[in-house]
This record gives sequence, structure tokens and C-alpha cells, in this order.
Amino acid sequence: MAIPRTRFILIDTSHAGNVGAVARAMKVMGFDDLVLVNPRWPDVLTRTEAIERASGATDVLARARIVPTLDEALGGMTHLCATAMTPRDFGPPTRAPRDHFRMLLKKELPALDGRALKPGLALNAPEGIAFLFGSERYGMKNEDVYRCHVALSIPTHPDYGSLNIAAAVQLIAYDWRQALSVLGHGFDVQPATAAPQHADAAQVAGMLAHWQQALVDIGFLDPAAPKKLMPRLQQLFNRAQPTAEEIHILRGIAKAMQGAAAAHATSADTAPAVHKR
Repeated sequence: MAIPRTRFILIDTSHAGNVGAVARAMKVMGFDDLVLVNPRWPDVLTRTEAIERASGATDVLARARIVPTLDEALGGMTHLCATAMTPRDFGPPTRAPRDHFRMLLKKELPALDGRALKPGLALNAPEGIAFLFGSERYGMKNEDVYRCHVALSIPTHPDYGSLNIAAAVQLIAYDWRQALSVLGHGFDVQPATAAPQHADAAQVAGMLAHWQQALVDIGFLDPAAPKKLMPRLQQLFNRAQPTAEEIHILRGIAKAMQGAAAAHATSADTAPAVHKR
């Protein structure tokens, strides 16, 4: 299944900084189709506040379009998602984003909406999905919500559900990207460092031999009666799966132990004898 084109539409946006923050939220989730309908500032995409809040997502701002009406923003979009924290008495069903995206991609929406499919008729996947966001102060107008197939409501604390528009975009963009991951279009967590290279058996054995001698030198291990100390240490390091760098550290510790033991022995040999009267 090909993924639908994804568009974020901001209607009557009044704060330039929010536009930049929305661009940033979109980019980190891999989306770049942004359309503004009748924003307060005609030059909003190049205003300082927008560029600063975009924080590197200026390419999304550069691609964005400004149009005077919602009709012009919806070209090519076949599935419209309003964002409304307050359910309407009349209009599309209200759902949490994750629930709706799961049903959309599994083609379960018609039956759940009371429009059961005819036998043998498959629901076409949307060619384009648009997420509509209203003004910061008033949200979406009823007539704009009524045009949509669903009103997405982000689950929040029942006593306070006010979200900044960029935060709302981030949450919906994240949930949509997670839903798309089922189709193989998600993002993996990127490790900060390369995968560790575990030490091989010979390196572990050499380190244990070094430690055995160091433990003897400091008087912790009796070489005549070692019992099960070294086999237990062997099992400990097998479970730990140390890296080659960690083996070097452990051998450095063993070397320091031996150095301290030798220094102590030398100090004891050169100390003057104490005679009691």
C-alpha cells in the first residue's frame, strides 16, 4: 500500500513563531507539505520569529504555500482530519488520532461509521490526507470541521486540554508516522554510538589470567587453594560480555593492583626495624 500524501494546513494563524515551530515539528517526523490559509501576516514565512522558531526547518518554510481560502489548500486531498478538542453536536465522528489512523490503514472506517461496504467492494486508501488546524484563539470554525471525515481529539487531562498549535502538530505528526511504520515507512531510533564490539574469548582469558596474578599479589587469592573464585569470575565476565576497551580497563586495574602490592612490599623491606626495650 502506497502511503498517502500528507499535508498540514493552518487556518487563520496569528503568530509567526507558531508557524516556524510547526515547520520544525513536521520536519522531525519527515513531513514537508505545509499550507497556510489566510494567515495574519502575508510575509509570515520569512518573518524573523518564524525562522527562529523553525530552528533549522527553514526548508519546510521555503516549500510552504499561502492561499486565501481553504478550498485552495485542499487540492489532491481525499481524507480530511479536523483537529478539535471539543466534540461538535453535529459533524464527523471524534476519535483519538491513534485509533483513527489504525482504522484508516486497516480499512475499517466505513463499517464503524455506519456505512458498511457492499460485499466484494474494497475501501480505497486515501490518496492524500490533510490535517487541519484552526486559529490559536478560536480553533476551527464549525463549517470547516463539518467538511472533514473525522475530528481528531488528542487525549489530555480532562480539566485542561489546551495545547499550543505546534505541540498539537507534533503529537499528530508523531502518531501518523507511527501508524505509517506498519507499512514500512517509520523511523528507527538512531543509536548515539556504534554497536559495541565484544571482546573475544582469548582477550577475556588473558584478562582473567592477569587478574588471577594480581589477586595473588595483593593477598586476596591463595594460589595453593584457589577454590572457585576464578571460575566464578569467568562466569561473571561471560554474562557481562565486556568490550575490548573494557578489557583494557580491567587489565589496567590489575596492573595498578600489582604496582601497589610491589610498592607496599618494597616499603616494608626498607622500613627500619623497631626494637623494644
